Amino acid sequence: MWSRKAWRLLLSESSGDCRLLIPCGRFLPALRRDFLTTTTKEGFDMRRVDITPLEQRKLTFDTHALVRDLETHGFDKAQAETIVSALTSLSNVSLDTIYKEMVTQAQQEITVQQLMAHLDAIRKDMVILEKSEFANLRAENEKMKIELEQVKQQLINETSRIRADNKLDINLERSRVTDMFTDQEKKLMEATTEFTRKPPCLLAWQ
Repeated sequence: MWSRKAWRLLLSESSGDCRLLIPCGRFLPALRRDFLTTTTKEGFDMRRVDITPLEQRKLTFDTHALVRDLETHGFDKAQAETIVSALTSLSNVSLDTIYKEMVTQAQQEITVQQLMAHLDAIRKDMVILEKSEFANLRAENEKMKIELEQVKQQLINETSRIRADNKLDINLERSRVTDMFTDQEKKLMEATTEFTRKPPCLLAWQ
């Protein structure tokens, strides 16, 4: 039930308007808390989304009905309108807090689209990086294949050279052995011939 004592209104009509003055009391800390400027935490790559303008917001109560209700409880029209104005200001402060912490469906869709665009950009960067890494790996693989082919060719050439040298050495050794055998055979034939040419008496004397 609305009462003058509960709201503690002090009206000043010297300037032609009505101002609501609230002295220090139990309502002041709450009002101070509501009117404090809150700080939002900055997120990584955060994109700001405009909150709903003040004129587009809908109040949660009927201001005209509330003014009439206050008038039925003993307030005059100016006091009732001042109280409703104060409640409207408090409601707007609460709505500001709500709008800062929550988003509408349209704002959520915008944020989701922004996140999807950001993810698409990351995905494209990953594809480009993957292609670049694949190209580097392929170039490195081709380089290694060329180097291995060169080493293989060097091994083939070295093996062929060693085989040719060994074959030459074997042929030379075979020729030397053949010549040695021929010389020995020749000497044996000469000794045999000389032995057969000696007279029998000389052979007996020996």
